[in-house]
Amino acid sequence: MHPRTAAARTASRRGVRRDVRDQTELGVTMLTSLRRTQLRLAVLVVLGVGVVVVGIPLVFLEFPAVSHARVGGLAVGWIILGVLVFPAICGAALAYVRHAERNESAFVDLVERS
Repeated sequence: MHPRTAAARTASRRGVRRDVRDQTELGVTMLTSLRRTQLRLAVLVVLGVGVVVVGIPLVFLEFPAVSHARVGGLAVGWIILGVLVFPAICGAALAYVRHAERNESAFVDLVERS
């Protein structure tokens, strides 16, 4: 076996961890992919919460009887905001954190595995 053959094999197997650390073309591509995945997740969560938050006033504009209705002395709007929307926003935040951590964990596993 020729010595240059062995050297060429070991030099080409530098490892993904080193590529990410040294910001080689492969490392930058992998980090860009992670950023895009995290950005896509953030945009989806913000859009989902935005649809709910913007949708409530639109429902009140379309159906004025709903905005004037009362349940147990409280306006329906406050009940919707306090009982439905706030927990939904908290749930969306928790789901975002879990998915973001899962994305980062998958990235770390990919780097460690390679």
